[in-house]
Amino acid sequence: MKIARLMAGVGVVAAGALVLSGCGNPYQSEVVEGTEITTAYNSGFFHFNDDSSAGNNTANGNVKYMTDTTFAYYNNTPELVRNTDFGEYEQVSEDPLTVKYTITADAVWSDGVPIDEADMLLQWAAMSGNVNDAFSPAASTGYSLVTETPETGDKEITFVYDEPYVDWELVGPLGVSAHGTYALAFPDEYSDVQAAYDTWKESGEEGDFTAYSDAAKEFAETAKEKVVTAITDGDEETLAALGDAWSNEYGYTTLPDSPAAALTSGPYIVDDIVEDQYISIAANPLFTWGPSPKFEKITIRTIADSTTALQALESGELDIWSGQPTADILQLANDIDTATVQTGVQASHEHVDLTVNNGGPFDPATYGGDEAKALAVRQAFLKTVPRQEIVDKIIKPLNPEAEVRNTNLVSQADVERYPILTETNGSADYAEVDIEGAKALLAEAGVTGPVEVGFWYPEGNVRRGQEYELIAASAALAGFQLVDESEPDWVFTDPAAEPINPHDATLFAWSQTSLAVGGSDQIYACYDDPMAKGGNYNAFCDEEVTEALHTLNVTSDYDAQTDLLEQAEAGIWASATTLPIFQFPGLLVNSDKVTEVKEMPLSPDYFWNFWEWTPAGAGAE
Repeated sequence: MKIARLMAGVGVVAAGALVLSGCGNPYQSEVVEGTEITTAYNSGFFHFNDDSSAGNNTANGNVKYMTDTTFAYYNNTPELVRNTDFGEYEQVSEDPLTVKYTITADAVWSDGVPIDEADMLLQWAAMSGNVNDAFSPAASTGYSLVTETPETGDKEITFVYDEPYVDWELVGPLGVSAHGTYALAFPDEYSDVQAAYDTWKESGEEGDFTAYSDAAKEFAETAKEKVVTAITDGDEETLAALGDAWSNEYGYTTLPDSPAAALTSGPYIVDDIVEDQYISIAANPLFTWGPSPKFEKITIRTIADSTTALQALESGELDIWSGQPTADILQLANDIDTATVQTGVQASHEHVDLTVNNGGPFDPATYGGDEAKALAVRQAFLKTVPRQEIVDKIIKPLNPEAEVRNTNLVSQADVERYPILTETNGSADYAEVDIEGAKALLAEAGVTGPVEVGFWYPEGNVRRGQEYELIAASAALAGFQLVDESEPDWVFTDPAAEPINPHDATLFAWSQTSLAVGGSDQIYACYDDPMAKGGNYNAFCDEEVTEALHTLNVTSDYDAQTDLLEQAEAGIWASATTLPIFQFPGLLVNSDKVTEVKEMPLSPDYFWNFWEWTPAGAGAE
């Protein structure tokens, strides 16, 4: 899993250059009529608002990336590219840091309603945590530093930061629509639009779409006004309803009845969803404010098993696939004559987290509140994780240069900071499996075995299944009995469904979506409210780590940043609540039916340039 777009700043690497896009020419659609392409991902779509804590998942983020519009995106250099076809943003003051965003295009939602300042103000309200607790965002870094309600104008919004946020260029004030969210919060007021939509869906006539769009525009005029008024005046009743809708009403695994739940601002619209099988998106006929895609339809199938995916690609049922490969999978890919294979290293890293508040073996409450005893049990368990064996057996066949990762906050690609942090963070205590050391810690703490550990990993993921077997076998030697709690739905990441993570240990990856310096407080900062836990799914809390990471967000000096990273790294390792394992090896395979598929280290992985994907033989004029 990625865990969603929330991951800005999970790793720290050198900031990329800023480049401009947009040729300034009149928009001309390049969609080739009748073309479609099938891709695959290892887990299925389940939530349309990937900015929410419940929807914060790569599978959702991939879909949103192709159906959204943003002020900037990363290319695969990677560099941050400004989307000047859509809008502009500029720093208008350094003290206080003030940033103005302007939508310059005649951009509309997929129902024809203009995209404007109301939509951007809702995004601030939802993401900042400064308006109403009913909003449950995956992350608020950056937004939370804008405590003053932003000023708005005609398709404009201005953020005034309380402190000089170091990654301000990565804050994009557009998410789900304001009028759509209002419709989900107050569906009775949307009934006329719903009726017009239903008529259009039954007939498919252009005139009926116009009637639906006209009804949506009429509704939106009042709805947007009510959203803005609720935010600016502090109408708690309306805000609570908006917050609940924003956080929860965008979750679905079949095509929603209400069009409000699937309004898009980008090149594609949601066309069809079959739970656990696929989601299809179709070219948005209203889109004119960015590069045109070439394929009329894109289907993303849910295929957890890599072998199944490659067999589908070889038989012509699949055109692009990227997954978590094993050596056998790489060989299988190379054996497909009609496929192009790309390999590399991704900006994602595997790790194990231990939950400290669920009444399990790693929770102090289990031992009458004895923090030292719980810490000893966590340390003992982590000493059994065979990281080197996992890398040697599973990762090195794919990347012979692969090494165990020994940092949480920076990647091995950061050649300056990685050595500094690994020297001081305490990772040396877990450099090798130490069964006797683990036994000694348990004995000293007075904990007798077997110690049962409920262990989660995504069901159907072959590589993680292999990792689990290696970890279970090693941990058993020290007296830990792992219980396989794998399931495919990542329920523990949804605070509404699981305010407290029921699993004692979880195995997944953090995926980096940007070159942000800050942002790691989303994962490692203290959260008193489980509903606002961001990506902190195991309830880790260390006040000094929290303070260091919060300070990092507003620190521009390189050396000072490094000092703060050192402090935070040391605190995280001392807690024995998480253990990094390896950097992801990348494998991207595409059929000969499509060209311009390009590897990307950051999430959204190969989806980053979907508009460039070209049917073979079509070419670009």
